[in-house]
Amino acid sequence: QVQLVESGGGSVQAGGSLRLSCVGAGRIFSSYGMAWFRQAPGKGREFVIQCNWDCSGTSYADSVKGRFAFSRDHAKNTVYLHMNILIPEDTAVYYCAASDHDYCSRYGCSDSNEYPYWGQGTQVTVSS
Repeated sequence: QVQLVESGGGSVQAGGSLRLSCVGAGRIFSSYGMAWFRQAPGKGREFVIQCNWDCSGTSYADSVKGRFAFSRDHAKNTVYLHMNILIPEDTAVYYCAASDHDYCSRYGCSDSNEYPYWGQGTQVTVSS
């Protein structure tokens, strides 16, 4: 059984930082494309950041460029979302996703339909 488990969410004031973690279980994700998406209250799920298998190809949503970063630790089967200079508009449930599609593994994907595996989400709340 494939599982992705996120952690690290919480409440923070604007300008603060958080680091989200996503641990994979049931499969080795080192060759997978990985991504983070988020869903704010009353809105659809949106792309945040993605990383191909070695993070040589990473892309970001415009809204998080310069503030968020992606890293992965193959040995721990874990990926991280580093969030800095948080603003209230970043408030959302954040989801980790994994793709074994060849293109996503090699180059990365930002389309949620390309990701078969999802975590349960972790809440991030930013207060002004």
